[in-house]
Amino acid sequence: MREAAFGGRPEADVWAALRGGVEERWLAAVVLGGQGHYAAAASVLGELIGRGGLFGSLAASTLASHRRQLGGHAAARALDGRALALAPGGDGEDPDDVDPAGARADALLGLAADAIGTGRLDEARRLHARVEPRGWRSRVRHQWLAAEIALAGGLAEGAVHPAEVAAATAREAGATRHILKSDLVLGAALVVWGTPESVDRGVEVLLCDLNHTDRRGLFSLVWPTALVLANAQADRTIAGKENMKERAENALSCVLRRADPTGRSLADRSPWIPTALLRSGEPPNADPETNFLTD
Repeated sequence: MREAAFGGRPEADVWAALRGGVEERWLAAVVLGGQGHYAAAASVLGELIGRGGLFGSLAASTLASHRRQLGGHAAARALDGRALALAPGGDGEDPDDVDPAGARADALLGLAADAIGTGRLDEARRLHARVEPRGWRSRVRHQWLAAEIALAGGLAEGAVHPAEVAAATAREAGATRHILKSDLVLGAALVVWGTPESVDRGVEVLLCDLNHTDRRGLFSLVWPTALVLANAQADRTIAGKENMKERAENALSCVLRRADPTGRSLADRSPWIPTALLRSGEPPNADPETNFLTD
């Protein structure tokens, strides 16, 4: 289960693990969320949150992440706050940050991401600065947030280095899903930076990223990657833009079908999620350049 959640098999079939122990069920929910099975993950995570303790905290942070991926930053904030309150004292030496220190880092980084999504950039910076990452997973997420804070502040060039550090750290850990998310953040930063060279490199990174996420069925990453490509300045052909737009629509449609009613409602109301792309004849409800990367 660790290999599926944090290693090289994010596409693994983990449904049977939903009947396992507490850690096994949490790991299964992490994997299912990456695959876009938000409803199945939410049912498990809600039960784990009610148990409290370490895995209650980790479950709350995970559900918050899934809510953010559907544009529900305000809903995620309440869950991240609960995650922080549930996190036990102590440190720990777990290699994947599945310990008290990792739980606190997850909660604080989640709160920072929530702040970005609700326009409180100074708060995001303060929360980000409070985190002392230990294991590879918190180091990767810490760099994601550094990149996303730079992007939200209009400093796309400054987002490139932390995204590169995140990608390198994830590769060293052999964490496929985190590699692909890091490459999404890097590609978006390069495209938004907007120089001819950065856009060309960003498109190249994102095209490779899209092939891998699509092949592994990681629909939660497929649709934003395709959407950035659809709006990249270097994608000069109408046919190419329409193809990427269609891939984004198909992946997002799949994700929303797999979401629970709360998740679908959050996505429908969110300015971060272009759900109107799925409705013929309506203008999109999200600016294609907005920052929908925070998870």
